[in-house]
Amino acid sequence: MKVQGQHYRTIWLKADDPTTVQIIDQRHLPHLFVIEDIRTVQEMAVAIRDMHVRGAGLIGAAAGFGMYLAALAAPRDDFAASMQAASAHLRATRPTAVNLEWAVSRQLQVLQSAGDDVELAIARLRQEAEAIADEDAEFCRRIGEHGVSLIEAIAGRKNGEPVNILTHCNAGWLAFVDYGTATAPIYAAHDRGIPMHVWVDETRPRNQGARLTAWELGQHGVSHHVIADNVGGHLMQHGMVDLVITGSDRTTYTGDVANKIGTYLKALAARDNDIPFYVALPSSTIDWQKRDGVHEIPIEQRDATEVRTIRGWDGEQLRTVLLTPPHSPAVNYAFDVTPARLVSGLITERGICEASEAGVRRLYPEKFTS
Repeated sequence: MKVQGQHYRTIWLKADDPTTVQIIDQRHLPHLFVIEDIRTVQEMAVAIRDMHVRGAGLIGAAAGFGMYLAALAAPRDDFAASMQAASAHLRATRPTAVNLEWAVSRQLQVLQSAGDDVELAIARLRQEAEAIADEDAEFCRRIGEHGVSLIEAIAGRKNGEPVNILTHCNAGWLAFVDYGTATAPIYAAHDRGIPMHVWVDETRPRNQGARLTAWELGQHGVSHHVIADNVGGHLMQHGMVDLVITGSDRTTYTGDVANKIGTYLKALAARDNDIPFYVALPSSTIDWQKRDGVHEIPIEQRDATEVRTIRGWDGEQLRTVLLTPPHSPAVNYAFDVTPARLVSGLITERGICEASEAGVRRLYPEKFTS
């Protein structure tokens, strides 16, 4: 993606200081573009937990770099124990996104391969962190190449009229290292000159759609409108949505999809109006151990302050204001699970498949050999 014409990823090693990881601090978007320096695993854990970085793929990449930062500071006489503590610290930050666990486990395997050679371990952890980030970007690019066929097919039936796509939350470039998942087919279609328009759910309580997806689409020149979360059903009833594409924070190998709260309601509305509902995700977001997403996927509950307040730009600075009565309690479930039966298909780096064990097995047979 480009910001004001300059290409950025969401996370990278500082060019002149490989002991520092740089991120785009998403808390300030779309009003301020802030690059934050991360120098310790503790700082990375805070960045993940407090959503300086967010989104399944980016959380995984951040965890990979966090393990590398932990190794740089780990005491040489207690290296292994310190790294185990760092891995536990990172894993505890966000429970729903499976990419975090996946990336930490991948780095622990790298540690094991280095044996007792600390300097070798550090070098390999850096290499693997960069590989995780590169892989995430490449998988998202491929998701775009596969998913664009869905948009092209609809465009072919609309005789030059724009294809109307509805998104939820931010499964874009900002949620991954580059390209995004739900947005990757949109960007690919736009770049091919296909007329398109995107309905952007605001996505309360943190408004990732209104703040982040809308900003991304604007940077790329994609036609869009921001809508309140509850408008989607109305648009579908009136023929104003041709396709729904969302991302995923964790998908079971049977096709149940955990995504930002409110996704399930969009899937229900899409089914009631015969509108295809697709989920775009890299294989790193598939949980190969869980079958029943509704009952087995852990759902993060975040601070209720996010529901009770809202943050915005007052013309001079970012401010947080209270929305609710001062003493009204709130609950903040961050994700919900959409059952596979409501999902038209999964768009992955290997292609599009049914949201079912058989569909996933067809694309990833090696995962079912044991």
